[in-house]
Order: sequence, then C-alpha cells, then structure tokens
Amino acid sequence: MNKISQYFLQGLLFLVPVVATIYVVYIVFAKIDSFFTFSIPGLGFLLTIALIIAVGFVSSTLLANNIMLHVDRLFAKTPMVTMLYTSIKDLIDGFVGDKKRFNKPVQVALDADNLVSVLGFITREDLNTLGMDDRVAVYIPQSYNFAANLIIVDRSRVSHLSADPKEVMKFIVSGGVSG
Repeated sequence: MNKISQYFLQGLLFLVPVVATIYVVYIVFAKIDSFFTFSIPGLGFLLTIALIIAVGFVSSTLLANNIMLHVDRLFAKTPMVTMLYTSIKDLIDGFVGDKKRFNKPVQVALDADNLVSVLGFITREDLNTLGMDDRVAVYIPQSYNFAANLIIVDRSRVSHLSADPKEVMKFIVSGGVSG
C-alpha cells in the first residue's frame, strides 16, 4: 500500500502542472475562439495573435505615435476612465515597456530583528509628493496569484538583493519552490 501511495503522489507531481497548464491554454483558446464564429478550432486565437502583432507593428510608426498620443490624452481627460487606463498602462509598462519598474529586487524586514521578511521590487524611491521622505514603495507579488500588494516602508528596512529580477519574480510567484 505504501508503494501505491508513493506512485499516486509521483503521478500527481507530474500530472497537476501539465494538466493545469493545458487547461489554462485551452480556456484561453476557447474564450478567444468563442468571440469569433470560425469552424476551425484555434483560428480565432491565431487571428487575435496576428491582430496584436499587426497593431504593434503599426503603432511603432510615427503616424501611429500621434494617434496613440491623442488616445492617451482622451483617456487621461475622461473622468473615471483615466484612473483605470493609466493604472493598467503603467502596470504593463512596468513589466514590458521602456520603463521597466520591476528591476530592483529587495528584501523587506517585517520585524525589528529581521527574522521575518518578504521579497519584492522597489517601484519608487522618492515619495516626497506623498509627504513620505524616508519611505520607498515596494511591490510585493503574491505566490500563485496575479495580485500583489504595494507596501510603503522605511528605507532602513529594505536591503537590495544582488539577484536577477526575473529569478526573484519567478521565486516569489512560485511560492519559493522555483529556482
């Protein structure tokens, strides 16, 4: 019976990540395909990818930059929309844009003895505009989740890590089991 339990756990360790990944990919394909009425499975997904690439290509031209500037201004002036639009735009820019913000991994001590700490990324060094001179903004991603927390901490509680930011993010998101 002990061997069967071991085989069962070994099977779970192999199957759960594989099945979960396939399921998520399938859901993404199915959702995108459901927006279109094509009889060929996956065609809607491929068209969506092609559309995103085409928009990326067109938006890299000088003419499109002017259009994007006008759209930015329009959304920035629209009440309620501006908060959502600028937040999403800044978050995407932080991950893949020119202004990558998640490139300063840090360890933040949560207690005075440095026995408990969290890992995160400094997103803003200067909080003078908020009246917090000796504070920094630290983005704390959550494990197995697409949410995160932003904490404001005293500079003295933050110590920079000499690690690759991608590896730190992977470590945090995996709950500390990756790497």
